[in-house]
Amino acid sequence: MMYEYWLASITAVSGRKKRLLREEYGTGKAVYYIEEIQLRFLEYLEDKDVEAILYARKKKQVEQEWEELSKKKICFVPYFSERYPARLRQVDDAPYALYVKGCLPEEDGVSAAIVGARRCTPYGEEMALEYGEYLAVNGIQVISGMARGIDGAGQRGALNGGGMTYGVLGCGADVCYPREHIGLYMDIQEKGGILSEQPPGCPPLPMYFPLRNRIISGLADVILVMEARERSGSLITADMALEQGKDVYALPGPVTSQLSRGCHRLIRQGAGILISPEDLLVEMGISEKESIQKSDKIEKTLENEENVVYSCLGFFPKGISQLIEETGLRASELLQRLIALELKGCIREVSKNYYIKVR
Repeated sequence: MMYEYWLASITAVSGRKKRLLREEYGTGKAVYYIEEIQLRFLEYLEDKDVEAILYARKKKQVEQEWEELSKKKICFVPYFSERYPARLRQVDDAPYALYVKGCLPEEDGVSAAIVGARRCTPYGEEMALEYGEYLAVNGIQVISGMARGIDGAGQRGALNGGGMTYGVLGCGADVCYPREHIGLYMDIQEKGGILSEQPPGCPPLPMYFPLRNRIISGLADVILVMEARERSGSLITADMALEQGKDVYALPGPVTSQLSRGCHRLIRQGAGILISPEDLLVEMGISEKESIQKSDKIEKTLENEENVVYSCLGFFPKGISQLIEETGLRASELLQRLIALELKGCIREVSKNYYIKVR
């Protein structure tokens, strides 16, 4: 398989062209030994493709790189392997190979992609967490890009729900990006997998992120867009999903929010509306395995005045003055209840004197 890895690692040649080469010559080793003049006669190869292949042959460390894969616990899965995801085979210009830390999504399991803005609002982040957890509890695999914001929140939610989640990276599978997600990166390998079509050690270059979006949509049965600007990578993923014949759902938000405009555009174009995780499950035709009614359970354990404050909060931040008006509590009493709720992990202060519900 070393020569198959060599062919896969030539990032300058598209997956489609590498497949054509291998199908014509039978093995990666045969491709490695093709004469230069033969390569130049192949109609589907441009001069730059030939140069990339010739340059790759000069690499002295291919054998060393191949041995490093096992040391780094990275599994190499080329397109002709039985382990290659069947869903990806249906994607135009599917990756020639995948590099995997952990495991691949289960073929007979239902998968949902949760994607959205990196600089999301507290509302978007909490919704991603809630949907990720609910889907995981009900046996649905969560696919995303492990990015800041919505992606990471959706995948953390899946882990909180005890489910399986898979992070598709725009860099090598051995490169944690963003670096602050190192904890999530390690946890996903235990309860799912880290996937990439880029060779190990490959840095997170901008050109690789639109490419990885087709893998995210390709691995998923449905795509949930939680928050997105009018022009964003999440909409690229949604467009790819539609081209692949997948269902797309979008989370509505305030009409004044820039981060909801992409979602509203999708809804106007016919995307499903995310009203609640329970409704989504019904639309997907999946029976609920376990109800997650956290708010009801929490409210039963809170003192009366704590419950009054908790019930006034949502996923949009509210300030002290608004809460005083809604609860009827004095400022000193309100602050005591807010501190108690924050210590119990029920709410969070997102900016000075502004709070949101956490669960």
